[in-house]
Parts: sequence; C-alpha cells; structure tokens
Amino acid sequence: MIQRRAILAAGAAALASPVAAQNARARTLRFMPQAALAVLDPVFNPSTIITTHGYCVWDTLYGADRAMRPRPQMASGHEASADGLEWRIALRDGLRFHDGEPVRGQDCVASIRRWAARDNFGLALMRAVAELDAPEDRVIRFRLHRPFPALLDALAKPGSSPCFMMPERFAATPADRALGPDAMIGSGPWRFQPGEYLQGSRSVYLRNEAYVPRDEPAEAATGGKRVHFDRLEFVWLPDGGTAAAALRTGEVDWVEYPLPDLVPLLQRDRNIRTQIYDPNGFLGFLRFNHLHPPFSDVRVRRAIRDVLVQPDFMQAVALPGDWQECHSLFPCGLPGALEFPPAPRGPQAMDRARAALREAGYNGEPIVHINPTDFPAVTQQGRVTVEVMRALGLNMQPVESDWASILARRANRNPPSQGGWHLHNTNAPAATIANPAVSFVIRMNGAQAWPGWPEDAAVEEQVAAWLSAADAGAQKVAMRRLQELAWESVPIAPTGLFRLRTAFRADLSGVLQGPNPFLWNLRRG
Repeated sequence: MIQRRAILAAGAAALASPVAAQNARARTLRFMPQAALAVLDPVFNPSTIITTHGYCVWDTLYGADRAMRPRPQMASGHEASADGLEWRIALRDGLRFHDGEPVRGQDCVASIRRWAARDNFGLALMRAVAELDAPEDRVIRFRLHRPFPALLDALAKPGSSPCFMMPERFAATPADRALGPDAMIGSGPWRFQPGEYLQGSRSVYLRNEAYVPRDEPAEAATGGKRVHFDRLEFVWLPDGGTAAAALRTGEVDWVEYPLPDLVPLLQRDRNIRTQIYDPNGFLGFLRFNHLHPPFSDVRVRRAIRDVLVQPDFMQAVALPGDWQECHSLFPCGLPGALEFPPAPRGPQAMDRARAALREAGYNGEPIVHINPTDFPAVTQQGRVTVEVMRALGLNMQPVESDWASILARRANRNPPSQGGWHLHNTNAPAATIANPAVSFVIRMNGAQAWPGWPEDAAVEEQVAAWLSAADAGAQKVAMRRLQELAWESVPIAPTGLFRLRTAFRADLSGVLQGPNPFLWNLRRG
C-alpha cells in the first residue's frame, strides 16, 4: 500500500474543499529522487541527490550548458587582463538571498573558498590564486600566481560539487562540518522549508518569488530558471514498485530513476512519458579502497578489472540499447576519452586474478563490499560484483544498507574490520567526470582523493599538465598520457556506460536533460 501520509504529509487534511485540494495539487510538483535526501550540504557531501537539492536552493556564478561550456549565471560577465593574471567578475542586478539580504562579493568569496577546500577542481584553482577578494559589493576579483585558463570552467563545474554561492555567515563554516536545515538559505529559484524537512523521507520547497531569472532559455544548469509551481516536494519511496505505482496514480509527478524492468510497463501507460535522463550517459565502475590489502596491491586491481564482464553489469541496470561497453576512465564518446583494448575474459582471466591474489598474500580474509539497497542503478551492479568475487574465491562479506548509511561508511578510512570497506560499486554522470579538471574518478592525490584514496604522483603530474597546458596540442598530449598512466594504476574498474530513463506524468512539460534533474522550466499541461 502506498503510504499517502508519507507522500502528502497531511497537506490534504488542511484543505477546506475538494476544489481547493485540486487547485493545490495543480500548484505542487512532487518529485521522487534517486535516493533519500539525508544530508543537505552539497559541499560536505557532493552526491547527486544532494547536488539536485543544492541547485534548488543555491545558484552559481557560472553554469555549464549541455556542451559543458561555461555561461554567466549569477554573473553579468567578467574581464580578464591580457596576461591572464587578474579576473574581475561582476554580479548581475537584483540578486538576493532568501532572507532578503543582497548577494555581495564577499559572500561569493567565502563560498568559493569553502567549496575549494573539498573539491579537486577548486583545490587546483586555489593553488594558482595569489589573492581572492571583493573590492566592491558586486565584484569578485582573482589575482593569480600564474594563468589558469580553466577558471570559468571551475566556477561552472556541473554535477558533483558545483560552486554554489551562500551567505558569508554560512560559507564561513568549515567545509568538513555539514550545514544543517537552518542554513539552507541561498539565492536559487526555490526556498527550502526546514520545518517540513523529514530526514531521509521528505523535503519541501516554496517558489522564490524574488528570484530574477536570466532572459535566455533554460539549458542544463544555465539560462532562465523559471519556476511555474508554488511548491516542490521531494518524496522518498524506497520500494521501486511502490514508486512506479505512485507515478501511475498521479501521487507523484516525476520519478528520477524508475526500475529498468518497470520502464516498459510505464511506457505503455498513456499518462506517463519517459525520456533519456542524460544523453551522455553514466559510467558505472567498481571502486577499490587503496588503503587496505588486498586491493592496495596494483596487481590485484589490474586482475580484477580484467575479469569484469561489462554486459553482466549493464544488463542489470539498463534496457537493451541503452548501454555499451566502455573500457575507459572517461565516458566513451566524449572528447579525448581513450578506450583501451579489453583483456580476454573467461577462465584464464579468472585464473590470473586468483594468482594475483595469492601473490599479494590474500589468505581468505573477509572482504567487505558496501552496497545501497535503495539505489537501483548501483544496487544490482554491487550484487554482480559480489558474485564475481565469490567465484574468485574471496571471502565476501557484503554490507547492504540505505544510501545514507553507505555514504557514511564510504567516508571511513579505518580498516574494514573497524568500520571501513574494501569495495564499492557506483556510477557517475558523464558531465561530472568529463575531463581531468572535474573528474573525481581520475584523481590520485591520496588523502585528498575521493573515497578509496588512491595515490600516484605521476598521474597527478599529468592532471596538472592538462590544467596548465598552453594550447590544445599540449592538453591533448597530457590527456592521453594521464589515461595511460591511470589505466595501469587502476583507481577504478569500469563496468560500462549506460543511459537511464527518467519517467514523469504526461502533463508535465519542460523536463531538461543533464547530469542532474533540474527542477525549473516545468509546467503542468
């Protein structure tokens, strides 16, 4: 049974008449995200669901269009000196936070610093910065030690950990301390309602009537973010069948990730539409914890990578025709992505993996694989991994829990026997790992790397070379060498590239495509 109280949260009980209920329903957008919203701070935890929430509450100085080009968003424009060592960014008129205070340059400076403390692209940018200040209320100024041509790309970074602008008093919070519900004050198109937030179950937003959208059409994270609903509700239903039923009955308007095996059923319903979520797709991968044996041994990581049969993973999460093999560390088909010839799979590959495990000293110790139960695009891939590892003779101890608990354990650097982990499956939207500047997958900078904490100085040198390349030719050379080195070092083992379908009511128009759901540009009818 669909738990209507969880979905409607007593809203209908407050309505005076059926007519009022019908009108309120028409003005409310109910969205079921891919996972429960248990953390609210997109700097502290940049997972997709938290970033989706972030785009509702906050805005960015620049946004990335579908071609990953930076475009002004909160900025009216910028000026750069001829030597590339000074950049001045001007804020556009009319920007105010949800509490009515104007957005100032010093708010943006504090926000950039907080974001850069945890984001790899931000860290690279700040290493080039000699001074970051706000000489005027509506101006942000970067003075650089050396040219950083990708400065605007950093500020427009889409997907995982965008550079959101917050009030200075909240941006002053250390980046390793999560902001709570009362700090959800931004200048974005929706106003978060802390009094209606039920952690991991429901979040509520009201239209920001003071928001001034840009004039141009909406495209991905850019353009005019026009809101045509009064109220937005994130509703979390952990069971995929229940979510599909709620969509069919109209109790929710949009399900971000319907279960793949239910998509054909939804497509036959004339009241529902489906479309490709993001044409660039998602790269699935197995992440190794590089801190603890046996996966601290590169020979084991290489051997495991070379036994994974990508179709087995892809068929578990995507429809036929919506996936492809992708033996690469960047999403196949994007500029510069290098595909490596796959090693032959089968019994010989399995024997090589068993030999590598013996050489690394593995002797039957428990192997902890962490896997969410409520994230379909990840859950099934994780279960395929466990089957493969058991076939290799590993003593697998799968730990399955809700996504919020998995995120917390994934951040634990302790040995697996003390709350840490060995293996974890996940995926990333192509836009969030499209190049060395934005990709958390490729980075191998130890304690500053994404959980798994790989370390390889040669790989990091090529990331720096790509970022500082003087021209396209030098950048191309660095990109290729980076991938060759990282493929040998194995920060991840790719499991394939897939395109997910999102599903929404047929009377909902304006659904944008991109690495995140964008909850503007939407109308009913």
